[in-house]
Amino acid sequence: MSFRRVLAVFAGILPASLVAVIVFLAVYSWPAVRFNGVGFVTSSTWNLGNTYGSPILRDGVQVLPGAHYGILFLVAGTLLSTLLALVIAVPVGVGAAIFLAEAVPGQLRLWLSFLVELLAAVPSVVFGLWGYAVLIPLLGHTIFPIMQRLLGFVPFLGGPTGSGYGLLTAGIVLSLMIVPLIAATLRDAILAEPMVVRESAAALGATKFETVWKVVLPGVRKILIGVTILATGRALGETMAVLMVSGNALNYLPPNIYSPISTMAAFIVSQLDSALQDPTGLAVRSLAEVALMLSVISVGVNTLARLVLYRAGLKDARV
Repeated sequence: MSFRRVLAVFAGILPASLVAVIVFLAVYSWPAVRFNGVGFVTSSTWNLGNTYGSPILRDGVQVLPGAHYGILFLVAGTLLSTLLALVIAVPVGVGAAIFLAEAVPGQLRLWLSFLVELLAAVPSVVFGLWGYAVLIPLLGHTIFPIMQRLLGFVPFLGGPTGSGYGLLTAGIVLSLMIVPLIAATLRDAILAEPMVVRESAAALGATKFETVWKVVLPGVRKILIGVTILATGRALGETMAVLMVSGNALNYLPPNIYSPISTMAAFIVSQLDSALQDPTGLAVRSLAEVALMLSVISVGVNTLARLVLYRAGLKDARV
């Protein structure tokens, strides 16, 4: 019984840590929450105010003259870049997993799998530097103009292409960071599927592709959903790589896929030094409110994904 209690204590550390972090952010940012109100998530204006002016009293809170905090542009940049990353990474990751598990012989599979997994060990700042030095010039000078010329009639793909910093660039860099997670996890799940399943499909006349697509992949559906949850969390919280390639747009909703953006995590890092210049402390507390909103979004996404997994389990049980 004591062993079970020890395990229960260790198992409770992670959820307790999450609750503690969210409670801390809620308490610390409460003055900013009261001051900003609903406009915090419906406005796209972030203004520290006159940092050389004397603080004034507004709505019972000391603030700098002209201070206003709205993060709609941050929410849009975070969700859009994460969505783009998943749209790119999930098909690529699934394809890489199928290739490694089904089409590559044993010894070569080990080396290729090692190289794929090695990508997950690369620090994010290295991806950011690569994106800055290689990807931004390539996209800004070559790829984006071609896309705009060929696909400009498609909504969100027309308009100015900019210099290469922006939403699509951030999505590509994020996708490269989460592809190894998806590919490695799904490859192991595919290899763990019983050989009798493949043999049964082949005995019924299914081709190799039909066996993988209609028999093996449905069997690892829950694993795919689960690893997509992890990849979403990684993309939502990524900081340095996005900071280096997104363009750090301020008070700006992206009109097209090439536009500069800023994400919530990257914005906290880029604005912390300026926020510390606010003698009232409200700017730092507003950044804490940004962190609180990011935590809420992450928990919400994971909860939604868990519901999808639960419904998938019920459907499998009925079958």
